[in-house]
Amino acid sequence: MSDSVRSEGSQPQPGEGAPAGLQAGTISGSTHIPLRLTVNGTLHSLDIDPRESLLDVLRERLDLTGTKKGCNQGACGACTVLVDGRRINSCLALAAMYNDTHVSTIEGQGPADGDLHPLQAAFIAHDGFQCGFCTAGQIMSGVACIDEGHATSAGEVRFWMSGNICRCGAYPGIVAAVAEVGGRKLP
Repeated sequence: MSDSVRSEGSQPQPGEGAPAGLQAGTISGSTHIPLRLTVNGTLHSLDIDPRESLLDVLRERLDLTGTKKGCNQGACGACTVLVDGRRINSCLALAAMYNDTHVSTIEGQGPADGDLHPLQAAFIAHDGFQCGFCTAGQIMSGVACIDEGHATSAGEVRFWMSGNICRCGAYPGIVAAVAEVGGRKLP
């Protein structure tokens, strides 16, 4: 039964109306491709579906669940990771595009002895989190903000971290933590 003649209230049947090759949410002939990622200093060789996001590879394949899936549309920043030192929204990044790169996640931020990264400690000291859902993305973005030299004023920190949303409103603590670790006293 085609969509144009389906009676009101009837449900589509599996595969009905789908383009050739699409049946029950799969693509026929789908192939996997090799992916090599160095994540937090450890090399991983994987076979992935070319449609997988970097976020899903990190969370589902490598069990690095610190990086959060918030909006899954690149609008909240909860999934922020560093790729070769640059911050990206991993939910929007196809993992296949990042073959042979170095990825840093929140799990890789502290030193090997188990201490906290200075920005993690500053977030605690300045109450830079409440519910904690956005904290990993905020810290990863803050690390990049400092490394990029974008922590010279409160306004600059707010501007360069504007892609990271905190629904609890912990922004004053976040800005103070980034400023402290950046070594600057901000107004």
